[in-house]
Amino acid sequence: MLQTFKHADEQTLAEINEEKKVRKTNELFLLFSMGSQFDHLIKQKLDAFGVFCLVADPATATAQDVKQLAPIGIILSGGPASAHAEPPPFDRSIFDLDIPTLGVCLGYQTWAYHVGIPVTASEQREFGTHIFRRTEQFALFEGLPQEFKVLESHGDKIHMDPKLKIFGTTDHAPAAAGQYKHLWGVQFHPEVTETEFGDKIYENFCFKICGAKDRFPASETAKRKIEELKTQIGQKKVILAISGGTDSAVVAYLLKKALCPPSPLLGEMPSVSLREIFMTADLSAEALAKAEAERLQKTDTSSVTKVTSSPQGEEGAKTSQILGIYIKGIDRPDDEANVIKYFGNQTWIKIKIVDATDKFLEALRGKVSMHDKRLSMRGVYKDILEKEAKEFSADFIAQGTLYTDISESGSGYDSGARKAQIKIHHNVDLKFSLPEIQPLIDCVKDTGRNLGRSIGVPEDLLVRHPFPGPGLVVRIEGEVTAEKLLTARKADGIYIEELRKWNLYNDVWQAGAVVTSSVTTCTKGDDAAEGHIIALWAVWSVNGFTARAAELPYDFLKHVSQRLTNEIREVGGVVYRISDKPPVTIEWG
Repeated sequence: MLQTFKHADEQTLAEINEEKKVRKTNELFLLFSMGSQFDHLIKQKLDAFGVFCLVADPATATAQDVKQLAPIGIILSGGPASAHAEPPPFDRSIFDLDIPTLGVCLGYQTWAYHVGIPVTASEQREFGTHIFRRTEQFALFEGLPQEFKVLESHGDKIHMDPKLKIFGTTDHAPAAAGQYKHLWGVQFHPEVTETEFGDKIYENFCFKICGAKDRFPASETAKRKIEELKTQIGQKKVILAISGGTDSAVVAYLLKKALCPPSPLLGEMPSVSLREIFMTADLSAEALAKAEAERLQKTDTSSVTKVTSSPQGEEGAKTSQILGIYIKGIDRPDDEANVIKYFGNQTWIKIKIVDATDKFLEALRGKVSMHDKRLSMRGVYKDILEKEAKEFSADFIAQGTLYTDISESGSGYDSGARKAQIKIHHNVDLKFSLPEIQPLIDCVKDTGRNLGRSIGVPEDLLVRHPFPGPGLVVRIEGEVTAEKLLTARKADGIYIEELRKWNLYNDVWQAGAVVTSSVTTCTKGDDAAEGHIIALWAVWSVNGFTARAAELPYDFLKHVSQRLTNEIREVGGVVYRISDKPPVTIEWG
């Protein structure tokens, strides 16, 4: 899906040599993508250093291909395979080329197994953050302290062996860092934020061990993307799936910069009547719940659409090129309000709001597993966008798809290595009838936000918590019903409202409330009753690939619990999740 080196054929070598001329360098790194959920983070770090790094397919690139490229360094990422039980596709004779190589987790295990060092299943697997202790001086750790935190996610271990120089350990990994001749390895993941000094480890490998000297200044990413969109779209039409969140907002502004003349970043606020209808963000959780209950009780909402038209102005001629489609039904209480507030009165984009509540509920009827529910809501999402694209005579469908979505869905770099499908995302591999535009496909959340800041996306949109494409569907265990949907929306409204009141919203990366399948006996008004258990969670993260459970104040959690049980009749109790990612994913489903 993303560009990957497969063979050193004549055309590929010519393209690489041309890139070297542009960069004024003969230095090249190869990153073999072995199927890790984090491999893109390694590529990002090397790109940030300014070195020329190509992602390589371990299933097709051979030692002969590598010899022709003559990289000054090779990196093998982690992955879900096992070096001894399920060897990943990889030409291991590449290890015999005397090129400095850094193996990360599976990559380390793969070269260790190749040179005859025992690699077996570990009696005690390591997931999450652990303490790494240096035992020897090691060029890879130059400038680092004797002990530091690292993120581990592995079930195999490398044994101590006379061939292996060991430079560090963790509690259950006796060879957590090692070297054999030109082969270097770490059992942990330096590319994730939970590993301290990870940037320095990769920098040491590139510049201390491999001897890289050339740093190519990073291009202005936003400018490049805007020029690509100009060329791709031209005078044609595009519809954008817009959600009120960060990613689709950044794509909207990229389209604006590519297709519209300069204009103020924000237009006039919506008229009073629109504010009265749509500005639900200013309402209390109680008022939100009441309004939502009335909406769900409507007998025929599936065909209702609200269209907010943009006034004509200096960009009027361009307005007809971009149509934003907001699909409501499984969204947050204030998502629609954000779309109207920031895009409803702009001259460069039209907004159409489609209420698909009934369609979602119908598609989700009888579906229990999170996987089945994700697949079911994808169908509704796709059908609506296809229908709106046809009515608008669109030439493209644009989405705010991130690399995180691609990776967790089991895709990413076009590699023959097996990659685990953590969860299928709503916006991945939908096979639309029209070409897709996904400008953020090489970004994670933090890089997407930074790109947005560089082109003037309002900060309020950029700092909003991420919200899953399947929406409240994955914050409801079991079958999604109108009652559970209403309960989930009320709970989210109260939880987020209190996070803001307690000045905690910006301290956590993401938070959510889940309507679980557990039911508890409770007493309300001196009478026995039963109610849902609501599971609250909040995490600290940077990019969503890894996360730690946020340690929210107990007084805050107690207060939120009281509000949820007092104000939502269907709620009987509240719990808080304290698990990190890994092993859990951030969203419940």
